[in-house]
Amino acid sequence: MINYPRSDKTGAARLIPSWKLVLGSLLTLAVIGAGAFAAAVFLLPVPKPNDVAIAETTKVMYDDGKKEIGRIGDVRRTSVTLDEVPEHVQYAVLAAEDRDFYDHGGFSVGAIFRAVWNNLTGGSTQGGSTITQQYVKNAYLSQDQTWSRKVNELVLSVKLETIESKDEILENYLNTIYFGRGAYGIEAAAEVFFGKSASKLTMEEGAALAAMIQAPANYEPTLYKDALVDRWYYVMDGMVEKGWLSQQERQQADFPKFKKPPNANQLSGQNGYIIEAVKREMLEEGWTEAELSGGGLTIVTTINRKSQKAAVAAVEASGPEFETKRLRIGLAAVRPGSGEILAIYGGEDYLENQLDNALQARAQGGSTFKAFTLAAAIEEGFGLDSIWNGSSPATVDGYTLQNFGNASYGSVSLLSATTNSINTAYVDAESTVGVKESIDAAERLGLPQDTPGIEPNLTFVLGSSSPRAIDMASSFSTFAARGRAADPTILREVIVDSGDVNYQIDPNRGKRVFDQDTMDTVNYALQSVVNSGTGTRASWTGRPAAGKTGTADESKSAWFVGYTPQISAAVMMTKSNKKGEPVSLNGTGGVGNVTGGSFPAAIWASFINGALEGEEMESFVPPGGTIPTEGPSESPSQSPSAEPEPSPSEPVIPSQSPSGQPTLPPTEEPVPTPNNGGVPEQEGVPPQGRNSVAPAPSG
Repeated sequence: MINYPRSDKTGAARLIPSWKLVLGSLLTLAVIGAGAFAAAVFLLPVPKPNDVAIAETTKVMYDDGKKEIGRIGDVRRTSVTLDEVPEHVQYAVLAAEDRDFYDHGGFSVGAIFRAVWNNLTGGSTQGGSTITQQYVKNAYLSQDQTWSRKVNELVLSVKLETIESKDEILENYLNTIYFGRGAYGIEAAAEVFFGKSASKLTMEEGAALAAMIQAPANYEPTLYKDALVDRWYYVMDGMVEKGWLSQQERQQADFPKFKKPPNANQLSGQNGYIIEAVKREMLEEGWTEAELSGGGLTIVTTINRKSQKAAVAAVEASGPEFETKRLRIGLAAVRPGSGEILAIYGGEDYLENQLDNALQARAQGGSTFKAFTLAAAIEEGFGLDSIWNGSSPATVDGYTLQNFGNASYGSVSLLSATTNSINTAYVDAESTVGVKESIDAAERLGLPQDTPGIEPNLTFVLGSSSPRAIDMASSFSTFAARGRAADPTILREVIVDSGDVNYQIDPNRGKRVFDQDTMDTVNYALQSVVNSGTGTRASWTGRPAAGKTGTADESKSAWFVGYTPQISAAVMMTKSNKKGEPVSLNGTGGVGNVTGGSFPAAIWASFINGALEGEEMESFVPPGGTIPTEGPSESPSQSPSAEPEPSPSEPVIPSQSPSGQPTLPPTEEPVPTPNNGGVPEQEGVPPQGRNSVAPAPSG
């Protein structure tokens, strides 16, 4: 009989349970819990693996949902017996995933605590699931991260250990686990990655495959070789620790050579870049690799077929034809207001180079960043007629810099400084408006905060930071959308195998980050760059267009970022030496001085012509008030003057005795020099072929 409240005590002490009662209660709960767990293990049936839904490939479609781009995960699976898998491969898998597999009963409390400890202390990242638990989850259960699924996984794991031997569980695991590239099971993985049967795998190859199990996408050898090598060493160290491999064998091991990814036809050209971009974003959204590779999904992308064809055709028609070794060209285009990625040009062929020049590669942005300071200045109340120091060389807040060719312009309006991309005037403006204000404007417009090189100093306006093409296309799309920004996305719709729509993009997802009047004034100023400034080749479209050129120091990168009301696109060019280090673009395609106003602007124009062929011509909303054609006053003005159309003043003849070289480290934007400087101005003639861009001083 339970003595509670306690009869041998008085007062409040009667309510304090005795240690016998506490111990007895805990033992009773433990017995009941153990009994319930045992009953669950006994009563819960184990489904046959054959009852699991057959994995299906995932289709990746163009934005119309009708034309297929390619597929993710052509499911490959060939079952083999454990005897057909070399022992050193079995040991490698155990070293990678469950070193105590033969010593536990389905789950390992020690493994769970070790995983928690390593993850908290910064050791090697580990999971707490045993091989049995992983097999149960993959073969019988869903991937849901819920408590009910976790309990079922634990119960089934223990149950399975009572009806199947350890060798049977390991064999089933090796035949079902996902290795990447659509390969389920060790036999398929051996074929896909090494072109041989699992029975022929070497120790080094087996360890490499075992290393990939934890996160196949993050250890794809063509993309993340360094990470895979580190994990490979971890696996072999585990084999040494368990006595399955000698230290000498470990030290003599050489990292194996992998086959190129399969599905060459569907991944060739731009398709591989698009499919990989889809995979990255889907994983970021919480989908698992197994769901992507075998879930039977239909992913409708934002990629527009006509725009995509136009991107490829533009690079082929207007890009350089010779002196192109190790040249990289990236193009990204987005829809203003929604952030939908309409087209990308990631490189000539994904199979030859997997680094995406549109969505992954980076380069200094040069004077394209002047557009961010322009937006900040307009928002702060400075008009396009405000006057700034365009003399060269100039010293601003301790920084000494000069314009391209040391061209000196004297006092110039903000409009003229934008049209002609005048370095000194823009650094003067940034110093007054504020560097933090310029950076804030850039980030609101869409430049990621983690863009390398963003520092709160005057070099920001000259583009010392290194964005991606998609970052710049997205940021400038906010101008086109009159102040509405949306993060770029390649996902329009995701349809699960049942036919239900799991996700659908909101075409009006853009959020207001700038007022329309500010954006209309910015658009007006950036139209002058295309109409009569450093980006006149972009006017070849014959459509209202705005944009900004950018050229890094020594022409190590060249940009044109431009937009119409319907589309925003960025074109980036870089070149490297054998070591992968950036080198000057000068001389590429026979052009002595490659700038953003040369090939990049020509490619952009060619792309816009193709992407908007047959589309209605749209104009920008003119700004309120009146706009100057020249800088009319001697000091910065808060109000615009009375001239309606952009016609910037001609630059003065550069000084014949420049003093010194600039000490400011970042990029400098080439600007037009007068004809009497000995370099002919370029006429706005449409390109006739790939090498149609003649040398020009404007950038």
